[in-house]
Amino acid sequence: DSALREALVHPIGTPPLAELARGRRDAVIVVSDRTRPVPNALLLPPMLDALRRGGLPPEAVTLQVATGLHRPCTPAELRETLGDEIASSLRVIQHDARDAAAHVDLGSTRGGMPIRIDRFFVESDLRLVTGLIEPHLMAGYSGGRKAVCPGLAAVETLRMAHGPALLEGQIGPGLVEGNPLHEAL
Repeated sequence: DSALREALVHPIGTPPLAELARGRRDAVIVVSDRTRPVPNALLLPPMLDALRRGGLPPEAVTLQVATGLHRPCTPAELRETLGDEIASSLRVIQHDARDAAAHVDLGSTRGGMPIRIDRFFVESDLRLVTGLIEPHLMAGYSGGRKAVCPGLAAVETLRMAHGPALLEGQIGPGLVEGNPLHEAL
């Protein structure tokens, strides 16, 4: 807890989270669904405190569960992954990749992959992602950009991101240079 709080006050390469929150109308914090062992109940309280110090009250903060194509979490799974207090006190929404109207078309990648990302996330004033960084079978590493794609992407984006064109060549755990999936994400 103390290391995380210190990192939020003195981050590397970016202003402190409280400073980023100043003057914002709202914030979304993206969390992984139940399929990823992220310690959200430990990560979120220091983040929420920093947002409050920056002027964002709890009612201006939404947790968005990045489900990709997974099913939504049940209320019991949300309590387990977020902790009882956070799950019951904050607004929590879950991504739905199959709801076309819930996505914004942001164009396409150089390789032609459509970039359709969750509208709530895109339209939020301050966007934060959490996650677990570890070697990933196809993308090189999980976490980071994977919270947005596949986590918050539309089904047509996911079909291409997980399609054969991006899963051939130099892919594998820890491989990012020349990795077509990493580059597309």
